[in-house]
Amino acid sequence: MTKNELEKAQESANRVVEIHQRLSQWLRIGVKLPQIDIFVRHQLEDLSSKSCFRGYRTRNVKPVFPSYSCLSINDCIVHGTAGSYSEPVKKGDVLSIDIGVSYQGFIGDAAWTYVFGEPSKTVSKLTSCAKDAILSGIYMMTPESPFKNWSQTVQQTVENAGFHCVEGLGGHGYGQKLHMDPFLPNMVTGTCLDDTKFKKGMLLAVEPMICVGTGKIRHNKSEWPIYTADGSLAVHYEHDVYIDEDGPVILTEGLNNISDLILV
Repeated sequence: MTKNELEKAQESANRVVEIHQRLSQWLRIGVKLPQIDIFVRHQLEDLSSKSCFRGYRTRNVKPVFPSYSCLSINDCIVHGTAGSYSEPVKKGDVLSIDIGVSYQGFIGDAAWTYVFGEPSKTVSKLTSCAKDAILSGIYMMTPESPFKNWSQTVQQTVENAGFHCVEGLGGHGYGQKLHMDPFLPNMVTGTCLDDTKFKKGMLLAVEPMICVGTGKIRHNKSEWPIYTADGSLAVHYEHDVYIDEDGPVILTEGLNNISDLILV
């Protein structure tokens, strides 16, 4: 990766962080998902960027993705659409918002979970666990170290807290495209891990998705949202990471300071 390419990747990541910062100040109890998606659209336009989610197509799901952002509430793990939940957001809800930016030919892709109202003990523990897992895992992403170091760290952090990693989902390479090789699993158990190692120059979107009750999913392949099989709460955190010769660089580091507790 050239210096110019890395600068473009950083600019895209900066825009993702900026939109999350604006969201954290704008979100309120009682808002509906379509309103949030419209807000995201306006921020993308203001930052001369485009959504890399809207219109996205995959061979695993028939329709194209219809929204500017992924809005996944409560038992929805990932890929929630603006039309997937019709009620206003209320106290006690958790909402994962995934922002995908396309800017000057490069992608920025990162998610954060917002809590509405004072969190229960379970929600506080769940969100803290997920934040610990992603940062502890990133610390293991040094050049020439195996992917397994990330996977083991995330899985152990999550399971030691009594929660579950989502089975079959994980992070991915990105750059000038949203999804690129390699796949980066969040767990070792039940996952086929080869000898893939972190290499200098890699851009990776790392994203632990953890649930209260089960790691199994419920998914209708004619629709986008993926849910927990038992209807329990899920959270999703995602950072963009560049592997430098000295170790991992979190391009979306500003997300760690987001005000993600929405009390009004």
